[in-house]
Amino acid sequence: MLDADLKAQLSSYLERVTHPIEIVAHTDASAKSQEMSALLQDVVSAGHGKITVVAGSDERARKPSFDITRKGTDIGVSFAGIPLGHEFTSLVLALLQVGGHPIKLDEKVIEQIRNLDGDYVFETFISLSCHNCPEVVQALNAMSVINPRIKVVAVDGGVFPKEVEERQVMAVPMMYLNGQHFGQGRTNVEEILAKLDTGASARAAAELSKKDVFDVLIVGGGPAGAAAAIYTARKGIRTGVIADRFGGQVLDTLSIENFISVKETDGQKFAVALEQHVKEYDVDIMNTQRASKIVPGKIKEVHTESGAVLKAKSVIISTGARWREINVPGEKEYRNHGVAYCPHCDGPLFKGKRVAVIGGGNSGVEAAIDLAGIVEHVTLIEFGAELRADAVLQRKLATLRNVKVIKSAQTSEIHGDGKKVNGLSYTDRETGQSHRVDLEGVFVQIGLVPNTEWLKGSIDLSKHGEIEVDNKGQTSMTGVFAAGDVTTVPYKQIVIAVGEGAKAALGSFDYLIRSSADDEPAAIAA
Repeated sequence: MLDADLKAQLSSYLERVTHPIEIVAHTDASAKSQEMSALLQDVVSAGHGKITVVAGSDERARKPSFDITRKGTDIGVSFAGIPLGHEFTSLVLALLQVGGHPIKLDEKVIEQIRNLDGDYVFETFISLSCHNCPEVVQALNAMSVINPRIKVVAVDGGVFPKEVEERQVMAVPMMYLNGQHFGQGRTNVEEILAKLDTGASARAAAELSKKDVFDVLIVGGGPAGAAAAIYTARKGIRTGVIADRFGGQVLDTLSIENFISVKETDGQKFAVALEQHVKEYDVDIMNTQRASKIVPGKIKEVHTESGAVLKAKSVIISTGARWREINVPGEKEYRNHGVAYCPHCDGPLFKGKRVAVIGGGNSGVEAAIDLAGIVEHVTLIEFGAELRADAVLQRKLATLRNVKVIKSAQTSEIHGDGKKVNGLSYTDRETGQSHRVDLEGVFVQIGLVPNTEWLKGSIDLSKHGEIEVDNKGQTSMTGVFAAGDVTTVPYKQIVIAVGEGAKAALGSFDYLIRSSADDEPAAIAA
């Protein structure tokens, strides 16, 4: 099952196991059960005599599935399916944590998990190609090891298609708590805790509001925010970062091959590297916080949705952008029920089905190419008269027999049966005629929209909602700078965002050393 190199790496990791582990395997006569059994035997052979496998007797258990338990305790986590691909790391971490290796979470967070009063059963539906799923699986696994009253199982939707169909799981990761829908999408420990411990958010906001004034407060933790944090911290000034999730939109990027000096990586690895680099310096990182308002003054105030108020002499806004919606009837109603924005994550759920991709740029054509290898048929719909993707991608697309390209078409409605998507309508922009396409999924890939709604009326924005900046990153509000995809700077690329973050940091530092209590520099002209 595992190649020699992977076995050697696994053996090296499992040397850190300090408590004996018993794996309870639930199997039947299927080929998938045989694959899972082979994987578990590889785990045992790499476990230095500390891991054993026994046959499960629970007839109700999913098959194939297995429970990783710490012998003599009620500590354990479960996997339904074969956790390879992106989830192999989740398997290794689960073995280490159940086996006694320390969990890398803040002590306050660990204590909060221990103190949760209740019995929780989490089921998380995943796909092995989903790069957002491991964070959720690993967060819940860690919580279960810390507090055994939290039971968790990660379910590979590709192995249990009937259950996926019955529960209408059309986006991953999808979480259920005690049989009820709990949430979907990339989610970390703090976010899960905030939903379970309803008073946690208010307590955290109160603690944040007590913090001293920052010299520079950076709003946003993507490449631009990370670069800004490193540059300001290296100047020796008090630096803070608030972020909804550190890494930003990079976390949703599958492959990165154009960041200079890094030949190839993926979004998750890149985001981890960003955060680790920032943590090399004295930077106060405050995750799971989203700004809601900025108040001007010699000391600026940044208010968060959680109710916290943070103060700073200068602010750098790097809140990035998010997937743009098509804003047609049916899109919001069927989001996560056939309407999706991440083909890498959700594509496997549509195996053998018919889907559409909206958008003929690079992201849309790449999505169509990826999906063509999974689904029955792809309809690519482009608003313009020609596709806008790179020529090399268009040539590849043209070789795929199960892809149809429709140009000069405006999507007008997404249809459904009240539970899930069953079709899409578009208008031919040349003839004005309306057409319907019967299908089961719609992937929207039409670019990005800046995260600036919270700034309207306080900082000058372009007609597209981007923050207007000068050549130093200064905005229309004195002492407030901006960088990255959220600004009017053209070409939304990681490497450009990093440079812009560094520039905004230097502009902010220049502002701080030149300003005085009585004489602040003028802002750029409106």
